[in-house]
Amino acid sequence: MLVSEGIKQLQSDWITRVSQKLGKSEWGRQYVSEELERFFGLLIQAVESGDPGWLNPLLIDWAASRTETDLESEEVTLSPVLNIIMEEMVAAAKANLATEDAINLVDGLLPFFHYCYEKIAQHEILVRVGYISAKLEKIQRELSRLDRSKSDFIAVAAHELKTPLTLIEGYTSMLGDITKQSADGSAGMLIEGIGKGIRRLGEIINDMIDVSMIDNDMLSLSFQPIWLNRIFEALQKEVNPHVDNRSQTLIVEDFPGSDEMIFADTERIYQALRNVLTNAIKYTPDGGTITVDGRVLSDFIEIRVTDEGIGIAPENQTRIFEKFGGLGDTMTHSSSKVGFKGGGPGLGLPITRGILEAHGGSIWVESEGYDEENLPGCIFHILLPMRKEPPDEQVAKLFNTSSNEDT
Repeated sequence: MLVSEGIKQLQSDWITRVSQKLGKSEWGRQYVSEELERFFGLLIQAVESGDPGWLNPLLIDWAASRTETDLESEEVTLSPVLNIIMEEMVAAAKANLATEDAINLVDGLLPFFHYCYEKIAQHEILVRVGYISAKLEKIQRELSRLDRSKSDFIAVAAHELKTPLTLIEGYTSMLGDITKQSADGSAGMLIEGIGKGIRRLGEIINDMIDVSMIDNDMLSLSFQPIWLNRIFEALQKEVNPHVDNRSQTLIVEDFPGSDEMIFADTERIYQALRNVLTNAIKYTPDGGTITVDGRVLSDFIEIRVTDEGIGIAPENQTRIFEKFGGLGDTMTHSSSKVGFKGGGPGLGLPITRGILEAHGGSIWVESEGYDEENLPGCIFHILLPMRKEPPDEQVAKLFNTSSNEDT
């Protein structure tokens, strides 16, 4: 009997046996059967032509189909699959062919299975090398990014901390010289300067702590009833002196959802919205307008902060939400919270994103690009869930519902 004829005679029983061994579900057995049909078709072509290379496309596909989990484990290979195919081939031959025909069939197929083992091993090595190379490149990129972040942090921290510390040092030195001989109140002015420096330094340090908490998933939220229109009233009172000083106009419109009670962390939401608002003030030239409005979107409230500022280039519209992602030369900017293009450590917007994501919301920016002459401006979009009860109560209700369904 010809080997190819023996394969055709055993094909149905052989496929059934192998699919029962390899397929753990009906879908799995069907998938294995389809792959074995393809295997047998190419095996017959290889046997009839005497060229095992007919099996290459299938073997390459099998080697390339391994998942990342498979590649993580060096022990996972396709050799056991080939072993099962061979074992069930021998079992099917014994069950369906005369002894001599079965021996001839197995003997005739051994060179082709030997070829399969070699090719599978070669392609598995190539796939693993590619996987390891890609992983090393990813690690290298991550290390480079971390190194850049470290360098940026050192540069920004040194510059940002130096300014308030210089204030403290200078005013303290002058205070020491004149407080003993001054009785006209000038000492109070100097002490006030020291206080400003200390407060600015404290804000920067607090921002660094917040970033660290967000990075380590340690940001805790205290959910309370809040009304966004009340938060914006408080924000307006805080920033109006800066807006007036810059001859800007701040418009906060009443928008759908702003007067509804929702549950959120009041202090953190205030902090997040203040960061976005002061950012808009900072990058809008004197005389410009900042507008706050919004709308209700399904289960979210969308808040929009629109400015008439210098805009943001498309390639930087995600970078501004990364730690220390401030744009421009960190060594030449002026350290200011609301001065035009005033620099900072680049933590405000990353903290805002972390706060909103911890609430189940998000933030992104829309801008036509960066242009200091035409001033395309920016629109910051903020999504905040319309949570009508604290998360703990929502979880409790979910469990109570599940318990009632079980009973």
